Amino acid sequence: MERNRKILMVCHCILNSNSKVEGLSQYKGMFKEVIDIINEEDIGIIQLPCPETIVYGIRRWGHVKEQFDTLFYRESCREMIKPIVNQVKSYIDAGYEILGVLGIDGSPSCGVNLTCSGDWRGELSTNNNLEEMIKDIKYIEGSGVFIEELQKYFMEYGIKIPFIAIDERNVYDSLSNIRKFIANK
Repeated sequence: MERNRKILMVCHCILNSNSKVEGLSQYKGMFKEVIDIINEEDIGIIQLPCPETIVYGIRRWGHVKEQFDTLFYRESCREMIKPIVNQVKSYIDAGYEILGVLGIDGSPSCGVNLTCSGDWRGELSTNNNLEEMIKDIKYIEGSGVFIEELQKYFMEYGIKIPFIAIDERNVYDSLSNIRKFIANK
């Protein structure tokens, strides 16, 4: 059977919601509707690693970008990204088309257009300002740390790939945008 030579890179939790912070997933296992759209067009998938699960584990609390904006976390992301960039470069050199990267807006790691921000720190059990800190958490324009590092890595190798995102606030509202993006490829 003939290959179509088209590939979409997707953030880990799109194919495995179990990697998300407990309570954040709006789907049970994988975001089936997104996978169906990709499958309808016979597009291959490269699943990106979940940096938060790798670095902090599955039993982590939700974080904001400022907590991940450290040299250690950025270097950890780059180490995870390195084999992916090598794979992408190999596909491109062999004539494949990498359609884009599908991220998760709202994620402090994998947000493309929006990321979660706030002055989130300290010991929870003894924090007298916890309610104020929680109220301070907001979505701001910008990318998450993992996506920023992926974009930098691609720039270093002259790889130009568009980034799109599912809006974490209501993932199902993003389906039409994803369908349009893929249809225009």
